[in-house]
Amino acid sequence: MIDTLLHFYIVKLMTMSLELIISEAIKTAMRAKDRVALDSLRAVKSQILLLKTEALGAEVSEEQEIAILQRMIKQRKDSYEQFTAQGRNDLAEVEEAQMKVIEKFLPAQLSSEELEAEIKQIISETGAESIKDLGKVMGIASKNLAGKSDGKSISEMAKKLLS
Repeated sequence: MIDTLLHFYIVKLMTMSLELIISEAIKTAMRAKDRVALDSLRAVKSQILLLKTEALGAEVSEEQEIAILQRMIKQRKDSYEQFTAQGRNDLAEVEEAQMKVIEKFLPAQLSSEELEAEIKQIISETGAESIKDLGKVMGIASKNLAGKSDGKSISEMAKKLLS
């Protein structure tokens, strides 16, 4: 009986949009009085609603949702680095905590070994031989690895392998 219920909830979560998952997480954060999680989740929901408004109420695709999450993580990572450089550890800790909350909603990230294997496969498929072919590799890699790795990591690995 418990297995059936567990399976039901897993299937339900898999079919839910990110917006609904975030809404449920907001409720949980409110009950737990987790201020950092609540602020982070509200920011994500705000960005999703903003995108829906710009698209005139159209559904937001999974790729767009992942792009929103990645952009928000990148913003927080940049802020974290700036605050750390300026000696504002109090603000840096908040940014880092928010980054960790948002990362939970991204698909699992590739390890450097997995990323290297994926990019090697793309290089062999495209026939890229030198750094001149970086654009060709990056175009396909960015599309195929969206949400699984950030653009900076993909670019660094592609440059390393093409050099």
